Amino acid sequence: MSAVTATISEDVMKAVQAKPALRDEGAKLGFRLTLPAQILVLFIAVFPLLMQLYISLTDWSPLSGLGWWNAWSLWNNFANYTDLAADARFWSALKRTAIVMIICVPAEFLLGLALATLFADEFLGRRVFYSILLMPMMVVPAVAGYMFFMLFQSGGPVNDILSALSGFPVTIAWLSDPTLALIAVMIADIWQWTPLMFLILLAGLVGVPEDQIKAATLLGANSWQRFVTIVLPKMKTIIIIALAIRVIENFKIFDTLYIMTGGGPGVATETISVYIYKLTTQDLIWGYVAAIALAILIVLSIAAVFAMKRMARAREVLA
Repeated sequence: MSAVTATISEDVMKAVQAKPALRDEGAKLGFRLTLPAQILVLFIAVFPLLMQLYISLTDWSPLSGLGWWNAWSLWNNFANYTDLAADARFWSALKRTAIVMIICVPAEFLLGLALATLFADEFLGRRVFYSILLMPMMVVPAVAGYMFFMLFQSGGPVNDILSALSGFPVTIAWLSDPTLALIAVMIADIWQWTPLMFLILLAGLVGVPEDQIKAATLLGANSWQRFVTIVLPKMKTIIIIALAIRVIENFKIFDTLYIMTGGGPGVATETISVYIYKLTTQDLIWGYVAAIALAILIVLSIAAVFAMKRMARAREVLA
């Protein structure tokens, strides 16, 4: 028996020792098989970035008569970046973008969370209302922009509704007033992207363990206490993901806004994306545009890293 036991023990030890070697071989094989794809992805990601950095250090434009590969003859060191730091219009556009983001993202989050809470439980007609609620998200942004452009005309439905409610004619020039135009753009953004926030938060809400909620109920916790102490902490990672997605996407807002106002009146609704578009298509100063785009990329990358760190901390707490 002892000899048999010793033999079995030796076989087990050999098998245990062989596992790391097999894992290493598997990892090496996987790396070799995916190497071509990794090189392709690296090229697709890194080459445009290096090209953008190169162009941002030049005065290159389509009117220069040179291909971008010859832009070195228009080298200006960091002149585009110093001009960017002193560009009042850029900072105004950045401030406007931040205002839209600071108002729209929290509004979309709160509305999405409220709707997700309502739809977490089954009720009659839930699937029908669910489908209707997701429709704004499925509308093409350019179409949504034209739709809201028509809604906010002086003789449009918005003023008609306000006239019916107030009892006297309302002819507000929404898109001609600097403040009201920005409000109209934000209303359009909230209408279209609240469903996305709702969808993400609903997925997180459904994933909260039911047994913990029942245990808290048995201990006497009311609905608000259960929501604050159990539901929200469990949804922390999902909430960070949802907010990060909307912050990054809101920073790039363009289609709906440009169709509605074109950045006007004047530059009242000109965000970073609209400013870059105008510089690219009207002023044709592509070296300067590359510098702006690279600066924005750095800002968004920092925001993404911050979001990932917060998600990692949330996972550690939940673990």
